[in-house]
Amino acid sequence: MSERLKDIVTAMAEQAANKDGFIAALDQSGGSTPKALRLYGIEEGAWSNDAEMFDLIHQMRTRIIKSPAFTGDKVMGAILFEQTMDRDIDGTPTAQYLWERRGVVPFLKVDKGLADEKDGVKLMKPMPGLDALLERAAAKGIFGTKMRSVIDAANPQGIAAIVAQQFEVARQILGHGLVPIIEPEVTISIADKAEAEEILLAEIRKQLDGAPAGKQVMLKLTLPTKANLYKPLIDDPRVMRVVALSGGYSRADANAMLRQNAGMIASFSRALTEGLSAKQSDAEFDAALAAAIDSIFEASRAN
Repeated sequence: MSERLKDIVTAMAEQAANKDGFIAALDQSGGSTPKALRLYGIEEGAWSNDAEMFDLIHQMRTRIIKSPAFTGDKVMGAILFEQTMDRDIDGTPTAQYLWERRGVVPFLKVDKGLADEKDGVKLMKPMPGLDALLERAAAKGIFGTKMRSVIDAANPQGIAAIVAQQFEVARQILGHGLVPIIEPEVTISIADKAEAEEILLAEIRKQLDGAPAGKQVMLKLTLPTKANLYKPLIDDPRVMRVVALSGGYSRADANAMLRQNAGMIASFSRALTEGLSAKQSDAEFDAALAAAIDSIFEASRAN
């Protein structure tokens, strides 16, 4: 690694670990893109194939990233979908544009979606091409990664399997010099959400005890039913940052819950883009995005 690249990685790590702000989740993939576009005011008839659909979502993401409010002053990092990483903004690769032009740390979603439910959870599908993807990501200036699995019940066996899988893949990611964001999402609508979160906390703490020495991971967790449940993880030196997913809560509700959890910052997707529309003028769009960013930043900083 060149000295210049080392300096960039060091600066990104300092910002990811310590700077006020939040992570914008701009990583909708093939399955969730139609819904994201629909919420943005673009109906499914507006495209005739996947290529056109991904062109439209890249236009949306580009509009967000280039908006005056979208800078490292309040947006600490952004999570990208693989196709977004491979595309350009104004002739500059997206990850490079984020860091050099916006001061935002770039992360990459690396999972390939969810397997069928078993033991109350959905594990990640196999990722046979992960090493090659991580090499490409590092070469493109990506700092870290994100991978999601889902917990639908307080099933100890299932939750243990989810956390074990997440940390196994995290070790592979750390081996490429990237920082993994581990995301075992607890579905917000389940009746035993609080119990699932207690089991999840215990399993994460177990896996941290076996994490590689001198390395740090990040955690992306559903806003907990019990405020400050994850404070032991926030205080753990092996954890660079604990960030919250909105999980279907409205922005107002997600911000209110976030304020109750000391040291946790946001990593919102739908709650960030709520109220944005393709039909808005640039001035209207920029004002709506700035208001969203301000509110999420304040909620992240307040605790």
